[in-house]
Amino acid sequence: MALSGGCFCGALRYEIDQGEYLSVNCHCSMCRRTSAAAYVTWLVVPKEHFRLNSSEPASFASSDHGRRQFCPACGTPVTCVNTNHPEIVDVTVCSLDDPTAFPPSRSVYTDTRLAWTDPER
Repeated sequence: MALSGGCFCGALRYEIDQGEYLSVNCHCSMCRRTSAAAYVTWLVVPKEHFRLNSSEPASFASSDHGRRQFCPACGTPVTCVNTNHPEIVDVTVCSLDDPTAFPPSRSVYTDTRLAWTDPER
């Protein structure tokens, strides 16, 4: 049985093959700005394990290497693809139907972490 997820309004839906995936909190300034949150929790998924079940997401280049994808109807951030690691797609954990299944195991870009966030996250 596949994992499922999507955007807030339901227009964008996806599936991920069952498996063990790395989940990380990213504290980079791009994640903070594009999500309007202190950090974003990502699920690192091999591209061949990820499938869209609906129309294509809208996207924008957030850096020279990264392209963020979101629902064109409600704006929910869903994925990020990066030419530095083209074999994976980063999926926002909280866009999963059951985000509790993938608690983060580490944090990245902690050098740009906001001082008022919990250092354990």
